[in-house]
This record gives sequence, structure tokens and C-alpha cells, in this order.
Amino acid sequence: MTGDLLRAGLAATASAPTQPALDYYVITPEAGAGAVRAEGLVVEEFVFSGDHRTIGLDTAGWRGDDRAWWSSAAFGRAMREDPELRARVVAVGRTDAEAAYRRLGGGDLPGEATLRDRFRDTLALPDSAPLRLGLEGGSGGFHDSRTYRVLFAGDLRLAGLARLAPEVVTLAENADDPRTRIAGTGGLRTARDEFTWELRRIGPGVACCVDLTARLGTTSDDALRPLLRILTTAIRHAGPIPVTIERFS
Repeated sequence: MTGDLLRAGLAATASAPTQPALDYYVITPEAGAGAVRAEGLVVEEFVFSGDHRTIGLDTAGWRGDDRAWWSSAAFGRAMREDPELRARVVAVGRTDAEAAYRRLGGGDLPGEATLRDRFRDTLALPDSAPLRLGLEGGSGGFHDSRTYRVLFAGDLRLAGLARLAPEVVTLAENADDPRTRIAGTGGLRTARDEFTWELRRIGPGVACCVDLTARLGTTSDDALRPLLRILTTAIRHAGPIPVTIERFS
């Protein structure tokens, strides 16, 4: 796998002077409807602990029929638990979100600082210390070794993943077989750190995850948050909706 694009994205995200971009979704009237047929907009952001685990989720939405913003932890949960609602949700970038908002009569989509003010009720996520699966600390010349799992609701959409993120995940030859648990792999080596990950199915059509192993060459873990963001965004735009990021070690 060629890591040049990943390294560039990692460097750009890590050096960004502002907060990471929000996650945008459009709500469509039926499953399979494209983003152009949006009837509403959802904006989200995870709340992180100091070691890059998710401990909360903020969700705000806007509908074209009443043109009013609302904040709802319950809706954020429903997007992940209700398969029918999830099928009507399409992940989009900021540009497409702006276009949908304008088409629905909202005018110019507010900036991200203003949108964050719409978050009023955070959905608390389970928070616990990492489960140590082996000896604490690093090995093989690395200062530290960690394992993270990015959990997604929904099945893998391999066609979308191959189109949107070929530089992030190399799909297995039999990835389209639902019995294949490890559907893809990826990796990145920087001057200091080594990262490898696996894209896994969890139950038929129910959920999937990215398991990331991070071997850190120094005490700094600055690259972890941007890389987790890149991986989450790539899979999110291929269909599944991120649920949480856990740290196992």
C-alpha cells in the first residue's frame, strides 16, 4: 500500500490550527436516495478522552420543513441502533452539506464554531480504562504499543470503500464473501511510529470495525488522533456510521 497520501493527510491534520472538522450527514426520504434528495442535515462530533478514546457524542440536526436547529442525543443513538433510519443516512463532506442546506432553504450553512453551539445534550459513551492484553509498554525498539478499535454500525459497502479509500484499506481477495472476517488491511510507517490496521466484520450485516495497532517510537502520541480521524472518515463515507473508539491496550 502506498502511504504518501496518508502521510500527507496525517501531516495536514496534525498541523491544523483549528479543531477537526465536524461530521456531516444528510437524511433522505428513503433508503438508497442520493444526497441530492436530502430532507434534513445532521452534524456530529465525538468527545475524546486524553488518550483518544471516545467518551461522548454530540448531535444536532436541521430539517427543511421547519428550518430549525435541534440537539438530540436520542437521535444520535437512533442513527446507530435503528437499521431503517441508518439506511436513510448518507455521510457527506462540508461542501455537500452546504449545498443540501442551501437547496432546502437554509441559506448559508453556519460556520463550525456556530454549529458547535447547537450541541446541547451530549450522549455519554461507556468509559473505562484500557484492558491490558499483554505487557504494558513497548517492544522491538518502540516506546509504547497500543490497540484501538473504531466500531461502526452497519455492514461494509465494499464498492464504496474501494472507490473512496483505496489508499487507506487494501481489500482482501475474498472481501465480498460475508464469511470473511478480515475484509481489508492497511499500514503506515513514519519516521518515529508504525501503524497497522485491519478492517473486520462483526456479525452478518450488523457492524464492522477497524482495529488499529500503534507502535510509538517516542513518548508523543500526537499522530494518533489524526490517524484515527482519517480511518474513521474513510469508512464513514463508505456507508457504516461510527459508534465509538475504544482502547484495548
